[in-house]
Amino acid sequence: MAGHSKWANIQHRKGRVDAARGKLWSKLSKAIIIAAKDGGGDLSANFRLRKAVDDAKAVSMPKDNIERAIKRGTGEIEGGRLETLIFEGYGPGGVAVMCETLTDNRNRTGPEMKTLFSKFGGEIGKTGCVSYLFDRKGVFVFAPGTDEETVTMVALENGGEDVEASEDGSLQVTCAPESFRDLEEAFDKAELKTESGEVLQVAQTTVDVDAESAKRVLRLLEAIDEHDDVQNVSTNLNITDEMMSED
Repeated sequence: MAGHSKWANIQHRKGRVDAARGKLWSKLSKAIIIAAKDGGGDLSANFRLRKAVDDAKAVSMPKDNIERAIKRGTGEIEGGRLETLIFEGYGPGGVAVMCETLTDNRNRTGPEMKTLFSKFGGEIGKTGCVSYLFDRKGVFVFAPGTDEETVTMVALENGGEDVEASEDGSLQVTCAPESFRDLEEAFDKAELKTESGEVLQVAQTTVDVDAESAKRVLRLLEAIDEHDDVQNVSTNLNITDEMMSED
């Protein structure tokens, strides 16, 4: 799988295990809120909301929680205002790290992110310190066994830029952010089920570090990703299958 966005794909799959312990409910609630806010509360007309709800149901989130999140997104009930905050900095070995958070309290999230970076050998930087190393891209991942020819045809006809096949048979499709929703709907209409579909910061190129630094970077990424406010984490570290098997 493409190293440029491999961490996000790894975490999506790993999240299914963590979710059984209820660790993803907060993040999934926020995903539902944002989807409902952007596209309305009608599941039949809002693909992103439908997918967020399906993800929530898959980890046994109570129906009341799901409905409350939808109503909060549509404004039917009040709740704290959510805002997106981007943090960027450096991990062990000088690798670039970016994380996107969704929070109702920036005065809490900022210090907590700074502490996490520091605790695991990283450092929060100023705005723009590493963002120039990344491009914002829509990224879709399909499970092994998905028909590559069909995925490629739908992708290229609806704004997809690239289709990559990994050694395990999974597929990754990238597109420009402005094409994301059209491509998302096209995959849905073609009944091509995605494992994940997100707009992410994708590294333009990846870098290699020594084995010990790589392990420390993975621990940092793991810690950041487990924070309730964090929605996505990106790095320019070249994450190999060998690293993940040793981690």
